[in-house]
Amino acid sequence: MDPCPFVRVLVGNLALRIPVASKPARTGVHPSSSPCFCEIRLKNFPVQTAMVPLVPPDSPLPEAHTLAATFHLGREDLHRLAGKSIFSGKTRLTVAIYTGRRGTTCGVSSGKLLGRVSVPLELEGSEVRACVVQNGWVAVGGKGSTSESKPSAQLHLSVRAEPDPRFVFQFDGEPECSPQVFQIQGNIRQPVFSCKFNCKSIAERNARSRSLQPESCASSRSWLSSLGSERERPAKERKGWAITIHDLSGSPVAAASMVTPFVASPGSDRVSRTNPGAWLILRPADGTWKPWGRLEAWRERGSGDSLGYRFELISDSVGGGMGSGIQLVESTLSMSKGGKFTIDMGSNGRSTPYCSSSPCGSPCSSGDFGNSLWPFGAYRGFVMGSTVEGEGKCSKPVVQIGIQHVGCMEDAAVFVALSAAVDLSMDACRLFSQKLRKELVQQEQSSSS
Repeated sequence: MDPCPFVRVLVGNLALRIPVASKPARTGVHPSSSPCFCEIRLKNFPVQTAMVPLVPPDSPLPEAHTLAATFHLGREDLHRLAGKSIFSGKTRLTVAIYTGRRGTTCGVSSGKLLGRVSVPLELEGSEVRACVVQNGWVAVGGKGSTSESKPSAQLHLSVRAEPDPRFVFQFDGEPECSPQVFQIQGNIRQPVFSCKFNCKSIAERNARSRSLQPESCASSRSWLSSLGSERERPAKERKGWAITIHDLSGSPVAAASMVTPFVASPGSDRVSRTNPGAWLILRPADGTWKPWGRLEAWRERGSGDSLGYRFELISDSVGGGMGSGIQLVESTLSMSKGGKFTIDMGSNGRSTPYCSSSPCGSPCSSGDFGNSLWPFGAYRGFVMGSTVEGEGKCSKPVVQIGIQHVGCMEDAAVFVALSAAVDLSMDACRLFSQKLRKELVQQEQSSSS
């Protein structure tokens, strides 16, 4: 199946020139001596904030190419923007520039508005070819000038729209209910994977599997246990959860196994940042399972509880031996509202390097679905995103994967397994004073018996 059309709007290369007025201000400090930031808005998308470097009036623009904001537009977004009427006008990207420090004081923004810049977005055809919407200097706050002795400031920015096709998958149910996974393309839903969830570690299941070599299973079991915690495990723990992704023939193509239990920190009923639980994301290779990535999760403290997480890729080829890797993302999700788990490496404005091998080193990588990337340094742009519902809500994760990171369906499967691990971490990090969903509790009881 073909990927879904997506467009990525990149805003970057920000710089600000503030001319010195002929008459000094009566009070305060000239804006050029204060930090500046901007708020970048596109209708129906969250506001993004970035610092704006100041440059002297007659100096050239710095050569550094920095990314300030990225907006990802899916099929529905593109249709909505293309259907703008003559009455509502063209879609515009707005950049509001402020002097002062970011943040609020007593509910009021600490920054002082210097001016705004509005850029019309013409996105027709951007699904198939890149286009430069804006690149250069524009006046800021010109309408607010009342004296010729006070010229407008100038903002340099570049706005670029480029195609960013993605494969889209959706779980047909909650991961702990062992659902099917469908690939989505427009209104077409096609089953491509099935999931199997249980509370036995994947190493234990491998030891009983006839499809894997006994000696390979033993080494996998030993290696997996070495990643687990050696501490004494108290009664408050959640352990042994695993989910395996199968293709339509029933063959396992990826898995996520809880290798470090989610344990309540001493004197509390929550998983702390200092002692997180961990998942290993696995792929089959040579009759056994090999590590592809590691996800750690915990529950953050604060005014609003959130799920903290970090994810790293693992490879034997990286220095440090087995289990070494490079961290791709560390962030948080609201425990009550959920959110989106995203791996986005940004963009340097240049074409992504091509490599024929797959990011997970799958032996089945044939390049049938796109251009794969390896090693770690080749990861650019959007890698993956997965929806996560809040505590107690029915979750059917939707997984988006950048086409350049998928060389075969086995490559997509490891991202689907990672998505399942993130979703299950919301349950694993629930307060131990709260009850888990019945599917998880029943699995735990049957496992212990």
